[in-house]
Amino acid sequence: MKSATKILVFVFAYFGFTHQAPAGVKETLLRNAALDSGYLAPRFVNSEYSLDLSIIGKQLFESDILSFGRDTKCSTCHLEEFSSADGLPNAIGVGGIGAGPSRILSDGAIVPRNTLPLWGRGALDFPAFFWDGKVELVDGRVISQFGDHAQTIDPLSVAVALPSLEIREMVASSGEVDHLFKMESVEAAEYLQELLVGRIISDQLGLALADANKVELVDLNFTHVAEALSHHIRREFALQPSPFSLFIDGQNTLSELEIQGGLVFYGKGRCSSCHSGPHFSDFKYHNIVVPQVGFGKNGFGIDYGRFNVTQLPADIYRFRTPPLSNVAETGPYTHSGALTGLPEVIISHFDPLRLFDTRNMDAIRRRELYARIRSTAGEPIPNFLTEADVEALAAFLGSLTFN
Repeated sequence: MKSATKILVFVFAYFGFTHQAPAGVKETLLRNAALDSGYLAPRFVNSEYSLDLSIIGKQLFESDILSFGRDTKCSTCHLEEFSSADGLPNAIGVGGIGAGPSRILSDGAIVPRNTLPLWGRGALDFPAFFWDGKVELVDGRVISQFGDHAQTIDPLSVAVALPSLEIREMVASSGEVDHLFKMESVEAAEYLQELLVGRIISDQLGLALADANKVELVDLNFTHVAEALSHHIRREFALQPSPFSLFIDGQNTLSELEIQGGLVFYGKGRCSSCHSGPHFSDFKYHNIVVPQVGFGKNGFGIDYGRFNVTQLPADIYRFRTPPLSNVAETGPYTHSGALTGLPEVIISHFDPLRLFDTRNMDAIRRRELYARIRSTAGEPIPNFLTEADVEALAAFLGSLTFN
């Protein structure tokens, strides 16, 4: 049944038959294709949370208490007006002033990747975090920078513990910081976490956190902090109904353009080869050739992506397939934040060189581009899409926006 649906969707979209299809046929094909690709409505994937812990987690999320220099917050880079992102190509951490794009005008430290939104991160089946998957649940074990020292098997709790340890993100570089925390050791991270917990114990948040966990104040540790943040994310950023999810449930109709785009997504465009499941992500790592904004994670305009985590040559330039829930509201896009609109993102998958002006690139940048193109060997290649296909696909992605 699945293969038959895929063939029909491909044929209809590729040859443009969807415009002449009888009423109801296109809608049925789109529903079947989405369900065959593993799509589930939000109510089936959102996870439970503790209301008490989520309330405390929200206070921690919006407080500067977790920033070593008390000059940034979790909410600095995850803003409601940018749908839990920050509207910037690259995040601006410590030393920044203002919110969203206005931070560009300040002298804040640039965090050399695009801020990921938080929608669905607390779902039951969300196994990999960050662009490079540096926190990942594998066979019931959390793989992370903590190695065997992770204090929980909840990957979200491990993931939310990292920003407060990141220099430039929530830790300003200084003589003290360089001496104590630039050793990149678990012991240094745990020492910083102990300092932050001591700060929380001295704050009114400490009593509330201890009561919610039914422990003595002196027994609080950073796992309690991370778990409170996780419960906040599970509550505040749970997936919501969208026009598409309501369409799948038979409670809503989509426009002709959105349906056409959905059939391209599951058919001709081959988007669902990677953007599958309830989050529209296979949680694997792929190489899409896009421009690099800023100095990059590896410096000099380079970001080796997944390779920085695994040190495997095959992982150079690969990044985790981004989930697509609410995607129309969370730009700029890609790991470097180089693309501002969904049409550009779509084009990068099948005609990436359209986005580059090699005449204005120096030899080093051109060489880097060639290397990235070579490394795409083995990636699924979408069929060429027309301008009408791109427009329809962007409209379909807009139907994933929450009401």
